[in-house]
Amino acid sequence: MYKEVAKLVLYRDLGEDSILYRISDIIKDFEEEKETKDILVQRIYVEMKRILDLSTQYGFDENLWQNYLTFLLITNENSFSITCEKVGANDGTVNRFAKGDFKIFRYLFHYDFAPIEKALEIDCFDTICHYKAIVKKERMYNKNVSEKVQALSRKISAAKDENEIFDIVTQFYYEYGVGMFGLNKAFRIRRNNGVLEFCPINNTDKVMLDDLVGYEIQKKQLIENTEAFVEGRKANNCLLFGDSGTGKSTSIKAILNEYYDRGLRMIEIYKHQFEDLSSIIAHIKNRNYRFIIYMDDLSFEEFEIEYKFLKAVIEGGMETKPDNVLIYATSNRRHLIRETWSDRSDMSQDELHRSDTIQEKLSLVNRFGVSINYSKPTQKEYFKIVIELAKKYPSITLSEEELCMEANKWELSHGGISGRTAQQFINYLAGKNK
Repeated sequence: MYKEVAKLVLYRDLGEDSILYRISDIIKDFEEEKETKDILVQRIYVEMKRILDLSTQYGFDENLWQNYLTFLLITNENSFSITCEKVGANDGTVNRFAKGDFKIFRYLFHYDFAPIEKALEIDCFDTICHYKAIVKKERMYNKNVSEKVQALSRKISAAKDENEIFDIVTQFYYEYGVGMFGLNKAFRIRRNNGVLEFCPINNTDKVMLDDLVGYEIQKKQLIENTEAFVEGRKANNCLLFGDSGTGKSTSIKAILNEYYDRGLRMIEIYKHQFEDLSSIIAHIKNRNYRFIIYMDDLSFEEFEIEYKFLKAVIEGGMETKPDNVLIYATSNRRHLIRETWSDRSDMSQDELHRSDTIQEKLSLVNRFGVSINYSKPTQKEYFKIVIELAKKYPSITLSEEELCMEANKWELSHGGISGRTAQQFINYLAGKNK
């Protein structure tokens, strides 16, 4: 095994600590009789635990060894895989190196661990190659990744040669991409020892636009802008503003689910991270995806200056914002930045030209080309939302008249009329009825 692994070219940057390299070294030491039986077994068990931990994290099943190798193929960002993402393979010399690596992976897929297991009197390799995972709740692992890895693993395992594996893997890169951006829909960012990291958000809300009752005009505006964006046409940054609980955030989540398979990805950032915006964009601008940078519940107090970073990135900085990046934000405030009565006067002890200050603040919202108003529903619309939501729960058997009467009582003591209040009322009824 170790001789073949050493021949990898494009897929060799797996890290010295990778499970594949560690197991390869163990087999090398076994064949060269460099370690005692007990030490070799101990080292193997360490790697078995790592495979099991990875498999639990991603919900792998059946052949964990092949799942692991497949996971390497679709997460390794190299010159070949990144070139293929969302556009597929093209003719070029690099394909020879790729097929050479795929030939090695086919060898690894069907590697015979029986000799080392017999000599060391263990059966762990055979066990992980015929594994039956414990059924877990979806929130405990990334089901989206799990299903893709297992389906691709079966195809590669059945491939007759490296040419067939080449077609299978490059087709996957074309459909989904490569690395964390290929496998995941949404991300948060964090700083780890000063280094910017993208953290996948597992099990994002599965809501679709049809699940949002009403707001048809608003949804149409959002769809039109996003359609243009994913199709590579000109599109605008988008601000969804209005009353709380009206479905602004839900609409954004639904947009991601609607267009994920067409290359849309989402990065959620918070106000204190705005100074990292330029770094985030620099990291994603050359990838073959469409990225929405999402800011939920965006607003600024008078003393907060983070909006200046946002203004510079949206429009006005020296570097042009790439065409594969848009900014979508939700806010309860139309103008985003808190405005006081003193802002309305040019006479102030602190500043002579207060009108200049207010214009600076208002210029932020003007940099969103599309602004969509989500206003509080009327009582009639509220009742319609309640009735439509109730249809999804067979346990709710109240008539429409009874539903509306109870919903009216609920909103009077639970924050007033809104889509959120309607959903909370339905949750209450669904939980109450067995």
